[in-house]
Amino acid sequence: MKINHILGAHTSIAGGVDKAVDLAGKLNFRTMQIFTKNGNRWSDGPLSEQTIENYKNKLSKTKISPVIAHDSYLINLCASKDDLLKKSVDAFVEELERCEKLGIESLNFHPGAHTGRGVEDGLKTIIDSLNAAHERTQNFKVKSMLELTAGQGSTLGSRFEEIRIIIDGVEDKDRMRVCIDTAHIFAAGYDLRSEKAYEDTMKEFDAIIGLDLLSCIHMNDSKKELGSRVDRHTHIGEGFIGLEGFRNIMNDTRLENVPKILETPKDSKEQLEDLKNIETLLSLSKK
Repeated sequence: MKINHILGAHTSIAGGVDKAVDLAGKLNFRTMQIFTKNGNRWSDGPLSEQTIENYKNKLSKTKISPVIAHDSYLINLCASKDDLLKKSVDAFVEELERCEKLGIESLNFHPGAHTGRGVEDGLKTIIDSLNAAHERTQNFKVKSMLELTAGQGSTLGSRFEEIRIIIDGVEDKDRMRVCIDTAHIFAAGYDLRSEKAYEDTMKEFDAIIGLDLLSCIHMNDSKKELGSRVDRHTHIGEGFIGLEGFRNIMNDTRLENVPKILETPKDSKEQLEDLKNIETLLSLSKK
């Protein structure tokens, strides 16, 4: 039986968030991930009503669903300095507010880096930060989506157990979702390459976190070896995961309804590289 995959890519918002809909539609994406503002800024001006209306009107004329947002790279929900932690929580709340106004389903974010405060204290601080952010955004529909990391430096969230601890500590568990980044988990030591290794990894994920919480997969090959703990993305089949690893994902019927989003390198504004990567992924799916 052929799997009906939901494939897309992180899409540029150059010119405004509605322009991402134009580009994703032109490329025939079924899903997309965007920033709702500049990903390297703490804050941005509020979304205008016209911008929101343009985005929603354009999106309603496409088959793109779901749309997922990625938060600013500056946010660290377990920062060791109080001023940086407050700034991060405030920025995260702003990101949730922007998603809610646009009707975006989930806000994807990296748990954070403890920068010396230690794993246990860092995980507790992430939990406290999420609880504070959710308290300030009560009744929002947008979900907070934890992305598994490569474990580079003092970054938390590279182990399934750490993600489980965070979810268990969050008061409003209905707000929580999880994203697997293939390059990240591979660099963190979870193998995907053989059928057995892949099944062992997914079995462990399901037992510890639960496949019911998996709402997105970032489809990225890894420039670095298994267990390297280094986060470097490359095109599908050109890294250490290789085609067989992605073949395992593309033929897993449990993941049919999980959006699969590329975050592979882009050398052109037209994002034509994404079309090549999607073509490669589809070629791995059994007919």
